[in-house]
Amino acid sequence: MASKPFRELQHVRPLVEQLVADRQEHAAALERQEELERKIRGNGGGIPPAELASATAEVDAVARRLARLLDEITSHGAQVKDLDSGLIDFPALHRGETVLLCWQLGEDEITWWHRVEDGFAGRRPLPLD
Repeated sequence: MASKPFRELQHVRPLVEQLVADRQEHAAALERQEELERKIRGNGGGIPPAELASATAEVDAVARRLARLLDEITSHGAQVKDLDSGLIDFPALHRGETVLLCWQLGEDEITWWHRVEDGFAGRRPLPLD
């Protein structure tokens, strides 16, 4: 099993921390935008057009940051599985089979793995058996 994922985690961890924070910010910005749109659909709600434009711009800006973070994380060999919890997998070869070394924000290090078809529910502790 390659040690590269274990080295890459030091680079990926702060990116995943930012990803989770930005995902929360994106969800909040989307909620604000949707609330403004509901009010406008209802009766206009006295909402200045600039307020909706600002909310839409915020949603778009955070979405672009998320996309950049996803690209940077994948450039380190990781696959993002869940933006809300910061769940990522690092593909690795074990006895000729691709397995996934599994790490989630809040864990100190990579200590879990699973087969591709088993997903998170099939996580097993390292070392690989």
